[in-house]
Amino acid sequence: QVQVVESGGGLVQPGGSLRLSCAASGRIFGINTMGWYRQAPGNQRELVAQITAGGLIKYQDSVKGRATISRDNAKNTVHLQMYSLKPEDTAVYYCNVAFGLYQYWGQGTQVTVSS
Repeated sequence: QVQVVESGGGLVQPGGSLRLSCAASGRIFGINTMGWYRQAPGNQRELVAQITAGGLIKYQDSVKGRATISRDNAKNTVHLQMYSLKPEDTAVYYCNVAFGLYQYWGQGTQVTVSS
């Protein structure tokens, strides 16, 4: 069994920043990809950023230049640092952990960007 827990969401003013964290634990046999997705009301869940075990990174166009994803393979954690936040960044952010044929999701953490 694998557990995925996110933290770091909350309220932030436009132009501000925050850091999301995700930790995976349990029966893990080598995580391939860790990533962050988000879903706003009325929208589909979309990829924000992902990083492979080898450090290959992909960002969605809407956050390029405003986000940095990083991971600690030894701790099975992934972080998403976001800055210059915009109201349209408001969403529930979900951590995704994938290894082999298995994929796990966290419960989500709310990010609200508002003045």
